[in-house]
Amino acid sequence: MTTRRRLMAAAAALAAARAAPASAMPADIREGELNRFFDRVADMVLEGLPEQATTVGLDTGRHAAVRYRLTDRSHAGRAAFTARAAALHAQALRFQPKRFSDPLRGSLESLTSWLAAEKASRAFPTWDETSGQISPYALTQLTGAYQQVPDFLDSQHPIRTRTDCDAYLARLRDFARMIEQDTARLKADSARGFAPPDFVLDKALKQLTSLRATPAETSNLVASLVRRAREAGIEGAGPGGDWATFATKTLNQEVYPALDRQIAAVRAVRPHATHEAGAWRLPDGEAFYREALRQNLTSSELSPDEVHRQGRALQAELAAELDAALKAQGYTQGTVGARLRGLYEDPKFRYPNTDAAKEKLLGDLRAKISAIRARLPQAFGQLPKADMVVKRVPAYIEAGAPGGYAVMPSIDGSRPGSYYINLRDTAEVPSWTLPTLTFHEGIPGHYLQGALENESAELPTAMKILGTDFNLAGFNAYAEGWALYAEQLADELGMYTDDPMGRIGYLHDACFRAVRMVVDTGMHAKRWSREQATRYMIDALGDQEATAQGEIDRYVVWPGQACSYMVGKQTFLRLRAKARAAMGARFDLRKFHDAVLLNGAMPLDVLDGVVTRFIAQG
Repeated sequence: MTTRRRLMAAAAALAAARAAPASAMPADIREGELNRFFDRVADMVLEGLPEQATTVGLDTGRHAAVRYRLTDRSHAGRAAFTARAAALHAQALRFQPKRFSDPLRGSLESLTSWLAAEKASRAFPTWDETSGQISPYALTQLTGAYQQVPDFLDSQHPIRTRTDCDAYLARLRDFARMIEQDTARLKADSARGFAPPDFVLDKALKQLTSLRATPAETSNLVASLVRRAREAGIEGAGPGGDWATFATKTLNQEVYPALDRQIAAVRAVRPHATHEAGAWRLPDGEAFYREALRQNLTSSELSPDEVHRQGRALQAELAAELDAALKAQGYTQGTVGARLRGLYEDPKFRYPNTDAAKEKLLGDLRAKISAIRARLPQAFGQLPKADMVVKRVPAYIEAGAPGGYAVMPSIDGSRPGSYYINLRDTAEVPSWTLPTLTFHEGIPGHYLQGALENESAELPTAMKILGTDFNLAGFNAYAEGWALYAEQLADELGMYTDDPMGRIGYLHDACFRAVRMVVDTGMHAKRWSREQATRYMIDALGDQEATAQGEIDRYVVWPGQACSYMVGKQTFLRLRAKARAAMGARFDLRKFHDAVLLNGAMPLDVLDGVVTRFIAQG
């Protein structure tokens, strides 16, 4: 048969297969159609969210142009993205998941769920996910271009060639456009009753003025480009100029004027802002919170009241365990919260608040990571190949940033993963709290899960994009649930056998996640004040007021996100117990972990099905 006839025959067979009932369609044809659908989802994300494309290392080839731009943060841009998601959701419903095996089946179910959630978010005009989490506000201490872009350009945008430098400068100009879009949204949203609370605006204003106060020529936005271009041996930026000159000019003529207008807009909104913390006060705010909670938990089974009750019950259980652990170390007087507060204030557990001591702290974390790496083969069949580095949160965002977070290695392998720790004040991170934070953010927590996902040869690219850094908030309960489960797994692997104070830190953090369920639902569903929620956290955990306040303000901005940790962990524990009971002697912890990790991040409902199939196949 000639090549032309073979091609015609293949085309005819494909057309016939598409016309045939799914049950009659050959498996390879069905999978080919599904993979093309996955590619369309990936294209939507890579083109619509350029920073995500760079973060995962896929701003190359036919997506190379996105390296020159940033996300459209306008209301119109968000509407266009969700409209495309709705169209793809309709396409997803044509497939029958049961006709596929994992990981294709789990990926289809996960992406269908995510697209449905994006479609549902269109009911809320100020819904924002550009910070990586669901928020009703575009501009806060945790959301907004000013808060995200400088660190992104410094740590994620590559500088290896002259083209990369040109793309950096293009994105620096686009940064000004994003700031203007955030400013327009702040004004429009505030006029409709969606202004952030006054204390949120105060924190944002502090960070904005700090960013603006730095002279352009000494700004890290300029220094990062100049330093990395020099290290890569890239000289000049064109006739009569250099990279510093071009970047400084962009800051002075475009970015800083946009920041000035944003600062003025925040100051204009601030006198009219309320002090009420909860989403309930917003137009249709109760419905917003229910949907945000549902999407964060990837489950419609738990109402705000049920999450609140579960949080209180778990808090009581963990407080009793903490009480026993504290007494065993000689801490017997006062409430659990008061004794924990004593540990926070005890100088023997503090690193000095100096640069030299902070470097020692980072070195101690690296040693802890090396120790747990040696124990991982006991619990995992497959381990990541990518490296993980430990870094400080950049000083210019540390005031509003979380205590720690992870950035996954790029999909293309060009960049290792990172574990960032916030060292704004070492009093906030006494030594007994650090092991668990490291296990959560690094190994065997976020880094291990995300690295395995990115290195998988079987997962569709769309699933890797959605899972990396959790930037789309689609599978929060899985990602944060795994990291919290990993804290307990570290205990089970014996990491606290000779570190009883570290184990107290582990129990504190577990109790902390239960308290989160209480205060998040308390503010957004039960109308607690910011002060009431802060006092509840301090009394329960003994945290310093500044630490507790920062956490509470985070929950104000990201409704429902804080509840996902413990709900996710409880799901992993329930499914592990289910598999162990069903499989008996056949149960292998390493194979269980491979099953729940190598299928990628997913909604909890989908995870339940994956484990059920693992049991059946085991």
